[in-house]
Amino acid sequence: MRVTPKVWIGIAALIGYIVLVVVIQAASGIDYTAWGDSAHDLFFGADVSLIVAAVAVAVTVSLLGWWGPVLRERHRSPHRWTLLAPILMAVIAVVGLAFADWGAVGGAFLAAALVLLLVGFTEEVVARGILLVALRSRLSEVWVWLITSVLFGVMHMSNVFLGQAVGPTLVQVVFAFSAGSVFYVLRRTTGSLIPAMVLHAVWDFTQFVGGVGERSAVADFAQGVYVGVALLGVVCAVVVAMGADERSGFRTSGGLAGHQA
Repeated sequence: MRVTPKVWIGIAALIGYIVLVVVIQAASGIDYTAWGDSAHDLFFGADVSLIVAAVAVAVTVSLLGWWGPVLRERHRSPHRWTLLAPILMAVIAVVGLAFADWGAVGGAFLAAALVLLLVGFTEEVVARGILLVALRSRLSEVWVWLITSVLFGVMHMSNVFLGQAVGPTLVQVVFAFSAGSVFYVLRRTTGSLIPAMVLHAVWDFTQFVGGVGERSAVADFAQGVYVGVALLGVVCAVVVAMGADERSGFRTSGGLAGHQA
């Protein structure tokens, strides 16, 4: 790695990402609550910021030289049963897509929604990539899971500045924390951040496509099941984090980064 991992680098990357995305989204003049109204609102309200952020994130990781630890685990968690949480989350997303009102989803809106898949790359690389690597330079794995998941949830508070009411935003923060825990479990058990990117992208894509047209009772039921999956995800995250020690092994031209932080 070109740069030794330090906690402040991860925090700075997270804050920088939030500021960049919120400034671009706010400049569009389109409220967060209106993104699902049309392809135009979705593209200029969300997609443009994600395209710019994806480039910025990729450049940042490249300059740091962190692609290896950002994308891969040195050790996979032996608790394979914890994959149940992300598997159930994936099932809920698939059900949502299967029972979406596709007749109401126009081609332009679908294209704009597909761009949303970038969120799986940008948010995962920032929260469970750069931030995770930075925190591992100093903290035990339980703290790494907790802080990355809490900050992932808190970053969604930015939606208040984009027109969403405080109440729904706080609910979103709680669910984002649990989703972040599920994504963390997926990274730890598969040994790669890529499956978490894919699940994250599909989940957000489902939320927007599923919100168009008439809501299906089956899809709504599946979404309701997520409450249980959320709790399971937090439990699984604790299990895979307990006893794990990923603080050593960061190497730069100066030696072990964990010893220099």
